[in-house]
Amino acid sequence: MGKTLKEIAQQLSTPKTVQKTVPEKTKLVEEVKPLPKIQLIYAFNGTGKTRLSREFKELFPPTTGDEDTQRSELASKKILYYSAFTEDLFYWDNDLAFDAEPKLLIRPNSFTRWVLEEQGQDRNIVTNFQRYANEKLTPRFNEEYKFNDKNGHEVAVKAFSEVTFSLEGGNDEHAGNLKISKGEESNFIWSIFFTLLEQAISTLNDVQPDYPETTPFDNLEYVFVDDPVSSLDDNHLIQLAVDLAQLIKSNKSNVNFIVTTHNPLFFNVLCNEFGSDEKTERYSWKSKWFSKSRLEKNEDGSLHLAEQPNDSPFAYHLHLIAQLEDAIKSGKVEKYHFNLLRNILEKTATFLGYKRWELLLPEADEGLSSPYAKRIVNFSSHSKHAAEEVSPLKPEEKQVLEKLVKHVIERHRFWQQQGV
Repeated sequence: MGKTLKEIAQQLSTPKTVQKTVPEKTKLVEEVKPLPKIQLIYAFNGTGKTRLSREFKELFPPTTGDEDTQRSELASKKILYYSAFTEDLFYWDNDLAFDAEPKLLIRPNSFTRWVLEEQGQDRNIVTNFQRYANEKLTPRFNEEYKFNDKNGHEVAVKAFSEVTFSLEGGNDEHAGNLKISKGEESNFIWSIFFTLLEQAISTLNDVQPDYPETTPFDNLEYVFVDDPVSSLDDNHLIQLAVDLAQLIKSNKSNVNFIVTTHNPLFFNVLCNEFGSDEKTERYSWKSKWFSKSRLEKNEDGSLHLAEQPNDSPFAYHLHLIAQLEDAIKSGKVEKYHFNLLRNILEKTATFLGYKRWELLLPEADEGLSSPYAKRIVNFSSHSKHAAEEVSPLKPEEKQVLEKLVKHVIERHRFWQQQGV
């Protein structure tokens, strides 16, 4: 039965009630099962996982309390979440009228204030960022300063409200400030959130049960992470997945985690990390502490969560091919299906040893890949905004997708089971 995004959000936060037979009484009784500590969800682009993070956040309005409770803005929050909307807190200053060097501005918010101003974690943010980007690409947070605007008015700029980036050279020298790519910018914003999450888990883990102390995270119930890997290569993606999994597994508090992604590799690495049993762990992550599922659209536009057994591998290449074939047969091809095709092409090119995924496309003149095929896959698998809704495709674009899928399956020997 289909559900709305709001109902899916409620499902993720509500423990299940199941019926259980009591042998000595030979009757059914209701039992409430606790929520898994980690819920991992796979969803294709355009399904609504980013909007799901917003719906989930709305279920947990900030608490109200006395002055001591509200001393830190974070103390009122029941949920920390990372999604495409998190990136809206950061924007570039493009006013270069006075030959100003590019800088990334930070909108005032409780997360960056706590991790930068109160905890002084700017060095850890830089370290985390360089793990997933370039070790020589260095962010620098500003100190407090003043300047006169074009009208001659004095303007005060608070510390940690701006970031500049430069490439480090030898002898402590560095190039001038530069504007980093959108992918590097996303990595930087994730590094701030990840550093905040490290501090939150460390703070909660240090609280002694017999001598509890007040922390900014006493009301925290959930952490929702939506797709932090949209612009990472496979090596850095795997490293981020392992880092995130190890951090979550180190959590000793009652905070629950929900992680959503459209990236099959990220999903699989997290499954392997969360699903592994380690003798040093107190609990088995394969049972009540970890669940995985897929968020899927029904034909009527409603949604449902399809649970996956924890002992069942996620054969994502075959799953993506099956999704494309189903969409083609039903005539319900959408823009995000080109994203699935590109994902298959990239992974298949790596597996077969091709330098570029375009070499798997049908050949045109002089043995080169069809320019039109490459162009339409590129254009249709990218959106200006991560949360942008998919736009309708033209009939000829749907035909191109059908031909490309057929070419990939037949030319590159994807195994096909007859009669299915």
